[in-house]
Amino acid sequence: MSDTNWSHRYALTLAATLVPLISGLSAQAPTVVLLNGRIFTGDSARPWVEALAIRGDRISAIGTSAEMGRLAAASTQRFDLGGRVAIPGINDAHDHLANVPPGVAFRTSDSPTPDPTLAQLLDSLRAIGARTPPGTWLSANIGMAIIGNPAARRTALDAVTPRHPVALFTWWGHPVVLNSAALSALHIANNAKDPLGGWYERDASGRLTGRADEYAKMIIDRALLSTTPHDVLVNALRDYAMTAARQGVTSVQDMTTSLDPGLTARVFRDAQLPIRTRLIRMPMPNARGRNEIEWDTVTATITATTVLSGRKWVLDGTPVEGNALRRTPYPGTSRSHGRSNFPTDTIRAILVEALRPNAAQLHLHIVGDSETVLVLSLMSSLAPDSVWRQKRVRFEHGNGLIGERLARARLMGIVIAQPRAETAPLRTWVAAGIPVAYGSDGLRNPYVHMMHAVAKPAGDSTQRISREDWVRIMTRGSAWAERKEGEKGVLLPGMSADIAVLSQDIFTVPAQALPGTASVLTLVGGRVIVGSLPKP
Repeated sequence: MSDTNWSHRYALTLAATLVPLISGLSAQAPTVVLLNGRIFTGDSARPWVEALAIRGDRISAIGTSAEMGRLAAASTQRFDLGGRVAIPGINDAHDHLANVPPGVAFRTSDSPTPDPTLAQLLDSLRAIGARTPPGTWLSANIGMAIIGNPAARRTALDAVTPRHPVALFTWWGHPVVLNSAALSALHIANNAKDPLGGWYERDASGRLTGRADEYAKMIIDRALLSTTPHDVLVNALRDYAMTAARQGVTSVQDMTTSLDPGLTARVFRDAQLPIRTRLIRMPMPNARGRNEIEWDTVTATITATTVLSGRKWVLDGTPVEGNALRRTPYPGTSRSHGRSNFPTDTIRAILVEALRPNAAQLHLHIVGDSETVLVLSLMSSLAPDSVWRQKRVRFEHGNGLIGERLARARLMGIVIAQPRAETAPLRTWVAAGIPVAYGSDGLRNPYVHMMHAVAKPAGDSTQRISREDWVRIMTRGSAWAERKEGEKGVLLPGMSADIAVLSQDIFTVPAQALPGTASVLTLVGGRVIVGSLPKP
């Protein structure tokens, strides 16, 4: 990212980590060399080189092709990049894996953000239900045309699909709508208590309408996926990893929303993913409390490439359904400001827990500006800025981190992860020295996000950032966000050899061409995961 106080802290941390590593690596012949390329290192002091050498799982040297060629031995594997651009492996700092829809999943459109009308949806359900055995789950993604329509609930669904459990997921992930068969299959009764942090919508008589929000929805996700065959979940993870690697993604940080802790560990252990995976604990509250202990039995190391760390809480909703907590009412309403998922005392307790020695890194889904003010105020009341800087608290999304709140967030060391590139004030954050990390949040083409960041086709054009800054956000920023800046995120001697060689020059092609980018050669820890290139 740009030369800011954060960049200076990053450089100092990196230098202290690399000095002892470089001396040990440089004396040995490399196992792999990449030659004749345009390699973006991500390092401010030396952003571009022509070639690099790898010894084992780490970069051992960078420089010219002639220099790296002289280091190579007869046994060294050589790849000729042919002038192609290479970047540090992309680190997706916010995604939700193993989210396999149940039964028969159907689509109402090709859009990644579908928004069918009730009539369209009922017509599809009627037709699919007629040719699908009773008892089979039916599911689809929906938008605000359904969520915002009080008539689009269990009664309407029951009229066309009484014998099939139906789950209607929103493309942004926070509410869900179920029919009566689905509620029954999941053992959710009309007198079900709302879990802490979530709620079931009820009609005037107190009967569940079928809509559930926030942690009530996440509990439903878990219940549904617990019935999915183990091999289906494993294969879905493997397919995800290979698709990600073909885009140049070498690390992913998984918000573990969908599976319970034990199942999460078993599925990832059996999947043996070739890319680096960080599992972030997401305790699932219930009617009794936060339920933090549910992850205590899962060991920190799942496989050689999959580890468990951090803890995440979802503090408010999103502007899409109007549940992000705002200072001003939502447009078209006179009183609706959204809502906080947790009482203030609960948020305070979460922050106090994060201050304990050796506490897990804290991740907070915060979107609304009022929720942002609340959390920053609580943090200030609990500990000095210097203490919070060491904790490196993450705000997932961070839409409300603007204006006078920027200076406070920078002093506290707040990291923003998974900003919506098309609408986020990226230039303002970068200029203010706020660390920013890329996250796909399920919309998994990193170059689509890059297009939005550098062109802002549907957003504020004054918030465009440079292509170099966006690549640093996808790599170095995400490494900082998971406390791995001493291991990955830049292509320097001593760092992990996580590299993506790209199909086109993302630093010069027209912005609208960026989504067509792929990785023709992806390495994780010096090992080729996908692709091949001519050997000189």
